[in-house]
Amino acid sequence: MGILSTLLWTPAIGALALIFIPGQNTLAIRWVANFFSAAAFLLSCYLIGVYDQHDADLQFNELLPLNPKLGSSYALGVDGISMPLLVLSTLLTSIALLASFNLQGRIKGYHICILMLEFGMLGVFLSQDWSIFYIFWELTLTPLFFLIDRWGGKHRHAASLNFVLYTMGGSVFMLLSVLAVYQYVPGHDTLMKDMGQAAQHMPKHQQVLALLGFLIGFGVKLPIFPLHGWLPLAHVEAPSPVSILLSGILLKMGAYGLMRTVTMLPEAAHMLQPLLVFLALFGMIYGGLLAWRQTDLKAMVAYSSVSHMGIVLLGIATLNEIGFTGAILQMVAHGLIAGAMFLLVGLLYERTHTRNILDYSSLVQVMPRFALLMTLTLFAAMGLPGSVGFIAELHTMIGGFQQWQGLMVLFSLSILISAAYAIRTITLLFTGTVRPKLQHIEDLHSYELLAAGILVSGIVWFGLMPTPLIELSAATVSQLYDLVNARN
Repeated sequence: MGILSTLLWTPAIGALALIFIPGQNTLAIRWVANFFSAAAFLLSCYLIGVYDQHDADLQFNELLPLNPKLGSSYALGVDGISMPLLVLSTLLTSIALLASFNLQGRIKGYHICILMLEFGMLGVFLSQDWSIFYIFWELTLTPLFFLIDRWGGKHRHAASLNFVLYTMGGSVFMLLSVLAVYQYVPGHDTLMKDMGQAAQHMPKHQQVLALLGFLIGFGVKLPIFPLHGWLPLAHVEAPSPVSILLSGILLKMGAYGLMRTVTMLPEAAHMLQPLLVFLALFGMIYGGLLAWRQTDLKAMVAYSSVSHMGIVLLGIATLNEIGFTGAILQMVAHGLIAGAMFLLVGLLYERTHTRNILDYSSLVQVMPRFALLMTLTLFAAMGLPGSVGFIAELHTMIGGFQQWQGLMVLFSLSILISAAYAIRTITLLFTGTVRPKLQHIEDLHSYELLAAGILVSGIVWFGLMPTPLIELSAATVSQLYDLVNARN
């Protein structure tokens, strides 16, 4: 078994091991789940250590034919786009499990679902065959449905159903687009490389229709306006550790898939470029304005995700090298920032049982460690220099300016809106007089401080020293740029 298969199947083996542990032995269940999650994270760290960042092609390839008649294969590989997302996936899963130590009720089922969700997410980023990509894409639905429906809030049933219906509806369009490209493959196989070559021979109008199908399928997960309807309700109702994965990784699956298809259908991408930039800029402003008016902290973070993922879409829409780099950086940045915010909001909710921002004041006096980490995270969300959010937004803005010049004033407007709701949140949470009912709230415990500290440290570290993260994807980004602009 290769290193990629070992990484992929580690959480699945962990979920299988949990089946044989008695449900009442909650301590063993927690430790076994955390062990396999930590093992996957360490494997991804080893992988990034041996990964050759100067090689733009796929590395550590594994190929095993599954269905010769269909042409499907168990094909795995990793490049500069998927590599940072793999590490992010395993890191946030470990953080989510660490943040779940206070969870009560149906512990066994919860941890099995988390590990199976990690298995599906890793499969999406590792797959190099569209058939198994689609299988792993759909596999993430089942555990996430149960995580929201069984352990969510008051409106969890509606939230889980909305999520499944939106995603399955989008998956139909994605599947139709895959089949449209598949019929042009000479050997009729579903390897991404072969389908990418075959797509070049499709008539232009079919390329455009295929890319529109992919845009709908991946746009639901991204999410882009108006396909974002499931997101706020799902975030608000999901347990906070699940929201970490939902926002930190699940949204990146949509952006990752769209980046793959844009480079597979470059002529269609150039033809649909005006649509992509409109959706990106509109989503950035729309999401920011809705985040600004929220009083529920989780709803605010959810709508801010719509705005921040619009930056990813804008980077992809530029179709230039620095824009692609900005999109990848923003995926990592948003994963760390949104993960930290959902974690901290969840820890605050456990102590106060309210997410209404108007119920708080002067938490800095009773929760100084929480105040420090939350403030740094909110500064990063508004793109403050010294944070990874600033590096990502700067690259995306430069890429956008190269392509559209003055249109980037709308980008600047979205940044101002982000600053407005971030500063508003800091002011309401940490200034004023201490309310009597908030005087005896406990600050972050050691394991909570560890989980949040890791994410915030990543935000600051990559903000001050972004070169390793940029160079990790540089060779692959350059290759993708050449593919997209080969005929232009």
